Amino acid sequence: MAVGVAERDYAARASAGIDALQRWYRPRTGRWRTAGWWNAANALVAVIRYTQCTGDQRYLGVVERTFLAAQRRRPDFIVGFYDDNGWWGLAWVAAYDLTGDDRYLAAARTIFTNLVTGWDSTCGGGVWWNTERKYKNAISNELFLTLAARLHQRRGSDRYPYLDWALREWDWFRASGLIGAGGLVNDGLTAGCENNGGVTWTYNQGVILGGLAALHEITGETAYLRQGEAIADAALSLLTSPASAVTPGVLVEPGESATARADADRPQFKGVFVRNLYDFYRHSPRPGYREFMLRNARSIWDNDRNRKNQFGLHWAGPFDRADACRQSAAMDALNAAVPLAAEPGSTS
Repeated sequence: MAVGVAERDYAARASAGIDALQRWYRPRTGRWRTAGWWNAANALVAVIRYTQCTGDQRYLGVVERTFLAAQRRRPDFIVGFYDDNGWWGLAWVAAYDLTGDDRYLAAARTIFTNLVTGWDSTCGGGVWWNTERKYKNAISNELFLTLAARLHQRRGSDRYPYLDWALREWDWFRASGLIGAGGLVNDGLTAGCENNGGVTWTYNQGVILGGLAALHEITGETAYLRQGEAIADAALSLLTSPASAVTPGVLVEPGESATARADADRPQFKGVFVRNLYDFYRHSPRPGYREFMLRNARSIWDNDRNRKNQFGLHWAGPFDRADACRQSAAMDALNAAVPLAAEPGSTS
């Protein structure tokens, strides 16, 4: 089968981007310089997705190197923050999908067992943000849901009730009030167990899409897709550059223009959204989702890149500065564009 021009272009751009990302990688630590602990899990997923979507195995060894080296600092990849642990759990599920190596799936299962310890009856259920147990937030629960569902899909015959936990989590999440009146997921709950009106970060709109897509795959129920579509549509409407912008319809993080140099978290969020939107799109293939993802990949390359093929925070431009979080987030968009450009009839 002939490879289209657009597909070759996006694959070449992804290749240039992954090369730039790996210049931050340090084999001794198994992590990326300038990236924090949870960010490193997302950088690893970017490498895995690049390998999957292009077939280029130059960086395949990074998976095992990270597995062996990074947990020397954090045994079993577990820290006191349940959301950090959830990111690593999803990374090792992705590594298992790429390699078939049971060590990675076992690591994800160990992490999930840790996440279960963060669940209690406060606010009727849900996982705490960290072991201090002072805040129940969206991201920890979205990661719990998505990891539970994906573990069920890969070891559904096991006796551990991953699906039960996934369904229990979704029932709680849906009733918790975390999804605000505007259709977007807010950051968390108040001490009184109500939506705190916190920032509607892009990654909170993304991870839940991955979980809902997995639940639809498992059950075949379209209600999960309808809920995901409502969240995705709200994000594409409310979290993008306006029609009057030079580059309209490009994903913008809340408060992006005021992001401080020391903020190592916010630059990661948009990539998480696009990565999960792509997973959701495979079950809800709306043309608008495809056009949005390709538009963002094009804008990153055209408007948010320096001469070293490093990508910045502002996907609509201009380029601000480079680090591994910005790079791996942009790679999520470029990785998604590769298979999208390969779809039949594509001219993008």
